[in-house]
Amino acid sequence: MTSTVADLDIHPRLDSPTLRGLIHSRHPLWTPAELRTLTSTIADRLSTRLLDVVRFASPLRWWTRVAVTDEVEVWLLSWLPGQGTLPHDHGGAAGSFTVIMGELAETYRYPAGPIRNALHTQGAAVAFGAGRAHQVQNLGTRMAASVHAYSPPLVPTRDYASLRDVPDEIPTLPTQRATT
Repeated sequence: MTSTVADLDIHPRLDSPTLRGLIHSRHPLWTPAELRTLTSTIADRLSTRLLDVVRFASPLRWWTRVAVTDEVEVWLLSWLPGQGTLPHDHGGAAGSFTVIMGELAETYRYPAGPIRNALHTQGAAVAFGAGRAHQVQNLGTRMAASVHAYSPPLVPTRDYASLRDVPDEIPTLPTQRATT
């Protein structure tokens, strides 16, 4: 599903000079603001390609990796009405997502903070730091799709029964990239 070029894996149907330029090698970690700019720019400049690649599946959600480097990973996800994630964190990675189709509801919490809700419509971009846990759902009646980015890449998520179970500190998990 991906082609490898040095330390860069890109989905073959999304590979383009635009995407390569956006995710080129740079300083080790991306900030939440930089990730928001990345997902917004990918959603804007590659929307036709993304919508051509996206698929909708039931009962499980569909996703595919767009690209991964040593510093960032990018995913394309689809959401049928009623589909969503469990409450989870991103193992200490910063992240962002941009809605490219439909709308997504997000319930989120920072450790020791209140649980909050937000509705993100098409074009909305969300950035978050390493300490945020959230649950994302399509509560609407239309299909939705979104582009996500995380830095550092390949850090596993940690699920929770409820956002009330988020600990006072979210420890960083190791990446899952194989070392050579």
